[in-house]
Amino acid sequence: MGLPARNLLITLACSLLAVGAGAWIGAKVFDRERPAPSLHEFVHDELDLTADQSARLEIMERDFAARRSRREAELRAANAELAAAMAAGRGYTPEVRAAVERFHATMGALQKETILHVLDMRKVLTPEQAARYDRRISRALTEETR
Repeated sequence: MGLPARNLLITLACSLLAVGAGAWIGAKVFDRERPAPSLHEFVHDELDLTADQSARLEIMERDFAARRSRREAELRAANAELAAAMAAGRGYTPEVRAAVERFHATMGALQKETILHVLDMRKVLTPEQAARYDRRISRALTEETR
């Protein structure tokens, strides 16, 4: 390979690296639209919890995670049941209807458990922390998705 061809390849490689680095830096520096922290991050990072509050909330979160995991497994099973019912018949059969109802009931139970968990967590907070928590919950429930 001659010197001009080698210089051209080196220039191309450096250009590609510069473009990649520029795109990455641009995305990190200029992308101002960051997702809001999760509720867990908000509570633990922004509410200045005491050690006792943190410990109590960790127990509550661990217990809820186990309940949520069970409900999510039930949702997957309900989806599998729905898929089987849809594959077995044509149309909105009684089996499809029953599978949809099972899924909705399980989804409703998960939503109820989540709401109860959010309300239980609030009980651990001071009035000032609870006010900030309430604003965060309200914003999360009323924000439009993009």
